[in-house]
Amino acid sequence: MKKKKVISMLLVAAMTASVLSGCGGSSSETPASGSNTESAGGETASADTAAVSDALADLPAAIGEGKVAATPEMYVNTDLSKQETVNMYLIGDTPNDWEEVLGLVNEYLKPFNTELAVTFMSWSDYQTMYSLVLAGGEDVDIIFTAPWCYMYTEASKGSFYELTEDFRAAYMPLTNKYQAPESWDETTIAGKTIAVPTNTAQAAGKIVAIRQDIADKYGIKSLESWEDYKNFCLTVAEKETPESGIYALAASVDNNELWDVYRQQYDTFLALDSDYMDLIYKDNGSLPTTADISLVYETDEFRQFAYDMKELADAGAWSRSALTNTVTDDDAFGALQGASIAWNTSVFTYIEQAEQTEGVVGAAYDLTKDHFVGCEAYSNNDMAITASSKNPERAAMVLDLIKMDTYLNRLLILGVEDKHYSIDEEGKYTELDAAGDFAAYAISASWAIKNGDLGETGADPRETAITDPWQDRVKSNPTITFVFDDSSVESYKAAVNVVLKDYVPMIELGLVDDVDATLDQMIRECYDAGLQQVLDEFNRQYEEWYATR
Repeated sequence: MKKKKVISMLLVAAMTASVLSGCGGSSSETPASGSNTESAGGETASADTAAVSDALADLPAAIGEGKVAATPEMYVNTDLSKQETVNMYLIGDTPNDWEEVLGLVNEYLKPFNTELAVTFMSWSDYQTMYSLVLAGGEDVDIIFTAPWCYMYTEASKGSFYELTEDFRAAYMPLTNKYQAPESWDETTIAGKTIAVPTNTAQAAGKIVAIRQDIADKYGIKSLESWEDYKNFCLTVAEKETPESGIYALAASVDNNELWDVYRQQYDTFLALDSDYMDLIYKDNGSLPTTADISLVYETDEFRQFAYDMKELADAGAWSRSALTNTVTDDDAFGALQGASIAWNTSVFTYIEQAEQTEGVVGAAYDLTKDHFVGCEAYSNNDMAITASSKNPERAAMVLDLIKMDTYLNRLLILGVEDKHYSIDEEGKYTELDAAGDFAAYAISASWAIKNGDLGETGADPRETAITDPWQDRVKSNPTITFVFDDSSVESYKAAVNVVLKDYVPMIELGLVDDVDATLDQMIRECYDAGLQQVLDEFNRQYEEWYATR
């Protein structure tokens, strides 16, 4: 939820999980000058609808039913008479072969008189840089965003350009044609659509991966429950760490992904996922009322989790410097420094890394087989046009192209065909040896522009053994289309988040002397900072929304 993993994602899950409904080459002609009119604030352009319709007429009816190849004629409302550079900001680390991929993107964009420039805000820097980029006068047109990546906070500041229906119809014809209609509700805040969500909903279960060779060494054959996982960690801390230096979990910054695994056994959904300020409820088969929704840190479930984290921390399951670790637990697992990680099916990427060392055997476990599996929100990963963009129409065209044009979409998701991946007639891809320099779903943009039309061949049978049963247990969050507009309580919410950022990581890592005293102190300080005002406004908006259901 808070680090790169929320991401998510959900990278590998996007490749293997079934899409759940409800839950090429360009023209070589030089583009002519378009017929766009003033569109600031999302006003309707004077669209040449007949010309656009003709250009779209021969395209497949739906994504996945054939290749979508865009042409400049589809963008007659956008002035393409002059060469323009569109600046896109992403979060995450830069793949080794990024310059090659970006070069091919820009070669493809030449007929559109457009060049794409991309800046990566690294995992270690994005939390500091993100708001500064949007507020500091940087030349940025498109930016990755998400509920876990400042979407609500920046929307309340007016940082994103409003994507009205008229604007999308005029300047994003492919998205207008192919985007799932129900997805827009999830990026609409206070009546304004401020980002383009992903185009697929899918199972998003949370699991743990472990060094099975280490487990076998101490007679642990499998994990079936949270208690089994905790026992594994305690065993590694007692017997393995003193011998090899390998931590049970090489934790970094917080243990939020582990909390996501833990809470699955209580069948919970988030009614608000906003940085560390999460509101949670237990699913009972019906739409929750405000009485059912609580600040996560005030629940008995989180308090018990905090007890378990302290027990593990005191036993030495992770480093006492975990709060400031700069190496993620995933990378540490792949580098054989940790014996477990928690996330989604992306854990298999790190299992494969670890297994490159002879004698290492990885395994992954679903600890909550008797409980539902949540459905990833369309809005879990998004792309937004910035309010400061000097040319939002050109930015919209680029976003439209990378999202829906088959060639560009695959290039940014999978890399270079026949180098990083191969693909069959059914749209199933296979990563090739060079994928280490540009792995599938390696960049944050790829999570937001995925359309659900790509699957991976030869998926690890250990992965499908977990994900196949999920399809019978998937449940969508019934509050997913409720979006909290925090603009009227922004200062209170910011003050509460300052408190939470001081306390939550160390509580999740068990690095406190007294769990109860620390939790109670944190909650008191949250209310002193204005938590009640935030909750009152949330409840007011939620009750209005609830009344319309």
